[in-house]
Amino acid sequence: MLILGVESSCDETGLALYDTEQGLLSHALHSQVAMHAEYGGVVPELASRDHIRRVLPLTERVLLDAEKTLQDIDAIAYTQGPGLSGALLVGTSFAASLAFSLGIPTIQVHHLEGHLLAPLLEDNPPAFPFVALLVSGGHSQLMRVDGVGEYQLLGDTLDDAAGEAFDKTAKLLGLGYPGGPALAKLAEQSAANSGRSSSPDRLFKLPRPLLNSGDLNFSFSGLKTAVLSLANKHQPLDEATKADIAWEFQEAITEVLSIKCMTALRQTGLDSLVVSGGVGANTKLREKLNAATKAKLCKVSYPRLEFCTDNGAMIAFAGAMRFKAKQVENDYGFSVRPRWDLADLQQP
Repeated sequence: MLILGVESSCDETGLALYDTEQGLLSHALHSQVAMHAEYGGVVPELASRDHIRRVLPLTERVLLDAEKTLQDIDAIAYTQGPGLSGALLVGTSFAASLAFSLGIPTIQVHHLEGHLLAPLLEDNPPAFPFVALLVSGGHSQLMRVDGVGEYQLLGDTLDDAAGEAFDKTAKLLGLGYPGGPALAKLAEQSAANSGRSSSPDRLFKLPRPLLNSGDLNFSFSGLKTAVLSLANKHQPLDEATKADIAWEFQEAITEVLSIKCMTALRQTGLDSLVVSGGVGANTKLREKLNAATKAKLCKVSYPRLEFCTDNGAMIAFAGAMRFKAKQVENDYGFSVRPRWDLADLQQP
């Protein structure tokens, strides 16, 4: 079965073709980062209009790359939510109208389920069950995953998620958009990171929120506030000080995520960890998790870097899994779900 995947939840337009027997055939992505950087963040109306311009050319590209035609498609999977309402409407209306014209079913996909299952696209996919760290956008969650649609929430963010904390902290330090990659790049220039000697006033120490809370929840708004206090104390900030603050911030947030992951593995008795979402591309986080899981004889899996951020491949794959379970629609009516708890997702 050939599934066309459509992703348009925020600021990336992603299309992909996934075959249930041959795997991923093609995928294409347009990122709006350059457009939104001028405004310091995503502008929803601009995002929606750009999706309109991109969705059809990207569909033509994935069909050409896979040497397929519209008539070869058996179903269309699309992101129904969560995300920006206008952006979701573009992908949803496109998928429903194209499916209607072809007489094929549609598959509603939860954006976070797409991220959760993205590591299964790799050559050596993890086997169920596993613990998943989902760090995407406004979400920082630990889940027990026993199968497609079988998700148990172990821990959630109480305020700012990891990605939000990265972006807000980057803005405090005067960095560009998107903030996460910019902050990680700045941290590489830190004296602590390079092994150079640091003066005593540069030995910064930021809190590790909820590290010893006894549960698996996250809270990063206080960490952002601590960075603000530190930055105010050392005004005017020179580049070396910014780099040292960025390094310590990254150390704090990745330490919390890593330790909570290992606690989740211990509490569930599982030995397989999956990390997905944009923050999952962070090099320091991967270093910590690789070392921690190796020490405990556990396995950790990631999607390839291009599939950490939003993409059509993960939506096509999640749609294919639900298509095989016959969870499809044929009435071509559609709606979007800007707010949609993953715990409310139906099991196939």
